[in-house]
Amino acid sequence: MSPSKLQQLSRRERQIMDLFFQKGKLTAQQVTDLLDDAPSYTTVRTLLRILEEKGQLSHTQSGRQYVYQAVEAKDEVKQHSLKHLLKTFFGGSITEAVATFLDNPDTDLSAEELEELEKIVQAAKKR
Repeated sequence: MSPSKLQQLSRRERQIMDLFFQKGKLTAQQVTDLLDDAPSYTTVRTLLRILEEKGQLSHTQSGRQYVYQAVEAKDEVKQHSLKHLLKTFFGGSITEAVATFLDNPDTDLSAEELEELEKIVQAAKKR
């Protein structure tokens, strides 16, 4: 899913898609239960149908329930979204994005996380 397709979704549709990326497969009732300040069950069903029409979700039937899932894998959406974020806010610079994150006083990385980042950088240098 390209960032432009994500941007074409309403705020509530994006919230619903976030649930699918976090949880995987969900029924309309599960979506209703998981949403903060959820609209009615009927409204959630309508939103799921709209997301399916927009090509964001697909469904299978399990008994009387429809079980929905995102059409694109979370990793694909993550890659598209990250590229869009880098381009939009950091001029495409990964260095600037990481520096911004690390310079933030609220960023509290453990020794293990810093060590893991060092390993990732070393592996990238070898490529």
